[in-house]
Amino acid sequence: MGRKLTSDTTVNETTQGRSRAWVWTVLAIVAFVLGIFLVQSGWWDSNHSVFAQAVVSGLLIGGVYGLVAMGLSLVFGVLDIINFAHGALMTIGIYASYLLFQEYGVDPYISLLITVPLLFVVGMGIQHFAINPVMTAPVHNQLLLTLGIAIMIENILLVVFTGTPRSIELPYARESFDLGFVTLDFPLKVFGAVVSMPKLIAFVMAIVLALVLYVLIQRTWLGSAIRASAQQPEGAELVGIDINRIYMITFGIGAAAAGAAGTLVMPFLFVSPTAGATFNIIAFVVVVLGGMGSVPGALVGGLIIGLTQEMSQIFVSGSSKFLSVFVVFILVLLFRPQGIFGKAHR
Repeated sequence: MGRKLTSDTTVNETTQGRSRAWVWTVLAIVAFVLGIFLVQSGWWDSNHSVFAQAVVSGLLIGGVYGLVAMGLSLVFGVLDIINFAHGALMTIGIYASYLLFQEYGVDPYISLLITVPLLFVVGMGIQHFAINPVMTAPVHNQLLLTLGIAIMIENILLVVFTGTPRSIELPYARESFDLGFVTLDFPLKVFGAVVSMPKLIAFVMAIVLALVLYVLIQRTWLGSAIRASAQQPEGAELVGIDINRIYMITFGIGAAAAGAAGTLVMPFLFVSPTAGATFNIIAFVVVVLGGMGSVPGALVGGLIIGLTQEMSQIFVSGSSKFLSVFVVFILVLLFRPQGIFGKAHR
């Protein structure tokens, strides 16, 4: 029996590996054909700077999308709950960073040291007092609960801060920085594209935090406990793992990721009570594209969606940048519902 299970597992892993290879092969072929067409048609000669700007902007915002989606994917993978309040938690991080900057002069990137622990505690509290009692309830009850939490948070922020959009400007956003071996003069010019400092920092920090989260999940005792709780909750309890505690910590980590993303986008975003709602929608698309429950898939999916929404503005002028995102969402649901890194369900 054990040999049969091992054989089935090996076959499943091989099939999944081939399936992912097929997806990447198709994407590479499409990109190659598109590149040849653009060069041969003469379009590239007059629009290469626009194309470069779309690619750079797509990658920069895609990294942030990936960080937001990672927290959402982690919560779903462990707790098996779709958290509609994820965007609202991100909004808390945005406002916390904004207040620290406006009232106390704390640099937004330094405020990560405050907003991330704050959202971790808030997330743990929400899971313990609100989510945990409905863990065994029907799925629609869980969805309605998280949606209600999101609406409540947004309305509290609306009452406290009103609906007036706010923004900040970093005093050093247009300065030059001498790193010794190179001087960075912001905004940077990269292959004809303009890169602002806040977006570049957001991208770099999002990638770093994503790697930290990945190492935490894959290389630490806590990560092993989280993965064990997701795969075999009963077995995890038998070896002494407190499942309820792991659920709280996992939800807290997901909220902390959302809070970090909120802090990173705050310097180039209009702050409002619904600021996180758009990111919440995109995060669901990214999670589906990358694979439900897959942390690496969330990062890859975020980059793909970021590129998709920016590139669509070049070829379909005047359309909403989110139109192409939802087209990708529908195509993934139709042809690969488990996502790029997800596992097919039998």
